[in-house]
Amino acid sequence: MTQNILNLGVIGAGRIGRLHSAHLATRIPGARLAAIADVNLPAAEALAAQFHAAPYQDYRRVLDDPAIQAVAICSSTDTHTRLIVEAAQAGKHIFCEKPIDFDLQKIDAALAAVEQAGVKLMVGFNRRFDPNFRKVRELVSAGKVGDVHLLRITSRDPAPPPIEYVRVSGGMFLDMTIHDFDMARYLTGSEVVEVFAAGGVLVDPAIGAAGDIDTALVTLKFANGALGAIDNSRKAVYGYDQRVEVFGSAGMVAVSNNTPDTHLLSDAQGVHAALPLYFFMERYTESFIAEMTEFVQCAQKDATPPVTGRDGRAPVVIGLAAQQSLRENRPVRLSEIE
Repeated sequence: MTQNILNLGVIGAGRIGRLHSAHLATRIPGARLAAIADVNLPAAEALAAQFHAAPYQDYRRVLDDPAIQAVAICSSTDTHTRLIVEAAQAGKHIFCEKPIDFDLQKIDAALAAVEQAGVKLMVGFNRRFDPNFRKVRELVSAGKVGDVHLLRITSRDPAPPPIEYVRVSGGMFLDMTIHDFDMARYLTGSEVVEVFAAGGVLVDPAIGAAGDIDTALVTLKFANGALGAIDNSRKAVYGYDQRVEVFGSAGMVAVSNNTPDTHLLSDAQGVHAALPLYFFMERYTESFIAEMTEFVQCAQKDATPPVTGRDGRAPVVIGLAAQQSLRENRPVRLSEIE
């Protein structure tokens, strides 16, 4: 029996668009990369040439093609909700990179359009598909740590992004920490109800001049009574630092950093090991593949995506609460944002 092939178009030929295009063309069973659109036509043409896809400058060419059943939205955040609405109206299943938007009203309008059209929407929180974090979720869900009491997430980048990116990123909480806010909900199985955030500019004064922070500590209160702590930095000199711990009444589960190898050298100067993998492209390659594979399967099997529009909306609410908490130096309940 021949497997159904899902024809997809990628909108956005930047870094994440290139990554998803390569995976769809070479590593996702049941998927065919049919088209790539970008306002920068040479970028679309160069990427499309690698994978024998059709290049377009106008994304509407992708939406108007009846042979294309799904799209991956990899363009800038300010375009996401508009593209979601138009893709839904065109009857396309939608994979959209995070965040959906910075504005909750725009998000709600996009989710309403998806529901009305009856198409699938999956939001790109790829860390849920990392084997390490998935195992933590499985163990917590199975009751292996008992009732969850404490969650700790460390997420530190090896180097800050360009200042031009910082200016349009939506701020650290909606750009970087948003992954950790999603992880907090995913790992504990409980909703965040209150946030308290502290932050500073300790890495690069230019980030502060752009109106953002580069170092943060966020505490969370969950509906089930658990407490959480997230620490972030834009610069960890030793590499991409990604660690998680969940502590509960019956035990604790923790995962540490992935490294290129597991050697351990012991000598007179100390005990030495490999540095963590350098950045998210290396650290989360397999999770990006698993994420897109599940989206393709959901579209083919008419199944609910594992990261829904609601899942995409919730971390934005937490991020907005964290921004307000930082501004006002007080705990902020998510009900204030809603």
